[in-house]
Amino acid sequence: QLQLVESGGGLVQPGGSLRLSCTTSGFISPTYAIGWFRQAPGKEREGVSCITSSGGSTIYADSVKGRFTIDKEKGKNTVFLQMNSLEPEDTAVYYCAAKQGARLTLLAADFGSWGQGTQVTVSS
Repeated sequence: QLQLVESGGGLVQPGGSLRLSCTTSGFISPTYAIGWFRQAPGKEREGVSCITSSGGSTIYADSVKGRFTIDKEKGKNTVFLQMNSLEPEDTAVYYCAAKQGARLTLLAADFGSWGQGTQVTVSS
């Protein structure tokens, strides 16, 4: 059974940066994709970014393009989300999730395994 654990959340001032980590363990298909999602209070879960298991392809939500970067340690089971120029609107619980197959998507329904989430708060 696949497990995902997020870390790296916290409180940061507007304009600041955070780096989230997602570490997977357990069985996963040879090709897969890892996605980052976020959910703010009273809002639906939003897809933020997704990366293939090879690390060669990525996609981003328009709201984070140019500010967030997703990357994966080659040969390792950790995916990172580097978040720069953070805004109060980025405040949310951030989740990582895994899906079988390397097709990139930001739809939460496409992902079968989820982590427990890490809180990111952007506030002065």
